[in-house]
Amino acid sequence: MPPRQRLSPADRRNQLLAVGAQMFAAHAYEDVLMEDVAQQAGVSRALLYRHFPSKQALFAAVYQQAADRLLADTRIDPGDTLVGQLVQGLDIHLDYFVANRHAVLAANRVLAGDPVIQTIMNNELDALRTRLLAVLPLADESARRTVSAVLKSWLVFVQVLVVDWLTEPACTRTELRDICVGAALGALHPLLPLLPLLPADPVPDQA
Repeated sequence: MPPRQRLSPADRRNQLLAVGAQMFAAHAYEDVLMEDVAQQAGVSRALLYRHFPSKQALFAAVYQQAADRLLADTRIDPGDTLVGQLVQGLDIHLDYFVANRHAVLAANRVLAGDPVIQTIMNNELDALRTRLLAVLPLADESARRTVSAVLKSWLVFVQVLVVDWLTEPACTRTELRDICVGAALGALHPLLPLLPLLPADPVPDQA
């Protein structure tokens, strides 16, 4: 075990989160042991458990931190097109999913019934849906409710598709992203006919 550094409680927690994130990214959830996390961080198991009482608690904190960073990195620009928002947001998320495949599969498969993990994912999906609604030309509150329901279902579709792709890739990463973008545009087109039908199509001039 490396010599223990004296850190403030907040800095120690951040250090443990960083080590936990590395280990959950590199190994399947069931193969990550708390004693190994403690050893990698250079702390005692007692200190690790003081910050995180269980492996699930550590994973939940790691996944919450990742969700916060993904939302922070996803551009909020009402002046951008829907396609631009979708491509940028999906690229950021796919970069994380590929680099942290084990963690994503753990959250969606191993811990699928964990209410804390599900709340983290649902909150992020709700935040993404709100951001997408902000860039769409919605006529009134009725249109907003309808489009919001479509986006909610689309985000679940993307989540399932990406998890399956991480398990067994059936297409390239770019193809996966474009399938997701195309699915959103196709689902929204009956409600918002001025949207492009394909990711590469320009948004028609609404003037």
